[in-house]
Amino acid sequence: MNIELLKNLCETPGVPGNEERVRELILGEVEGLFDEVRVDAMGSLHCVRNGKGTDPERIMLLCHMDEIGFLVSHISDKGFLYLQPVGGFDPRNLFSRRVLVCTDDGELKAVMNPAGRPVHIASAADKKRIPEPHEFYVDTGLGEAAKDRVKVGDMVVMDEPFLEMGEKLVSKALDNRVACWLGIEAARGLGKAKTKAEIHVVFTTQEEVGLRGARTASYAVKPDIGIGIDTTLSCDTPGVPEQDRTTVQGQGFGLHIRDGSFIADKALVAEVAALAEKKKIPYQRTMLRSGGQDGAAAQQSAAGARAIGIVVGTRYIHTVTEMVDRTDLKAALDILVAFLKSR
Repeated sequence: MNIELLKNLCETPGVPGNEERVRELILGEVEGLFDEVRVDAMGSLHCVRNGKGTDPERIMLLCHMDEIGFLVSHISDKGFLYLQPVGGFDPRNLFSRRVLVCTDDGELKAVMNPAGRPVHIASAADKKRIPEPHEFYVDTGLGEAAKDRVKVGDMVVMDEPFLEMGEKLVSKALDNRVACWLGIEAARGLGKAKTKAEIHVVFTTQEEVGLRGARTASYAVKPDIGIGIDTTLSCDTPGVPEQDRTTVQGQGFGLHIRDGSFIADKALVAEVAALAEKKKIPYQRTMLRSGGQDGAAAQQSAAGARAIGIVVGTRYIHTVTEMVDRTDLKAALDILVAFLKSR
């Protein structure tokens, strides 16, 4: 497996509305794999392989490029940066983080901490309180000079390296650079094979703030089948009841049936399950009580589409220690290639 590509995708900054660097990386990877490549008004990257006949079935794979992060909303007179989150953060995971401030003139390494007293002089009440995300600030170490380097609207992302730990892969932004990797590698897996269906692999923008790029892209494509490719929870860890674990790592890709944004097409679920069993590709059926993913946008676009999710179980999601199992990643790739070839 091309793990170096996944590493490069994860380590490239790209929060909602600022996905251009990720898109440029993907553009270099998809060269020669598609018949048409274009960028739409929302910044989503449309990659199309032509099908056979005059009106082929349209299959759309939706792979969002954005990661959760922040935008600079204020710069104090002393050069401290205040932020607005773009995406869902648990503030318990934000203490004492190293970050990158991405400006037009390059990246600044910086640190993030909450406003307030350090542990040596904090009260008992201080120690119990968890600040909200907007109470954290970034210190670039530049003091007042930060105002000359940073502007309101610049993006801030976590600064953590990609790690390989046995069968596990660990990084920030696996949600959803896993999907970007799968979209690219699925196209490679098809090789020169001509499918009956017209295949649209769309790398979408602004999923983490409401499936925005997927909605406009799906309206343009008007797919017959939409496949939302994403991560999902893997709570097979201490402290989580068995019924809430969602997936167990190492047991295959997730065949996503329902979340807060959509309910998968029942016949399509059965078709993918049967294909996985025939090809001996391990899988697990997944549901979430809340949350959402781009497959919902495809399902609800224009006159509607049949939709399903293909997901990869991820521990510690929306943190800098997101973790996937490489065997689950391979299973997700295998089912995508098998399904596209079957159409």
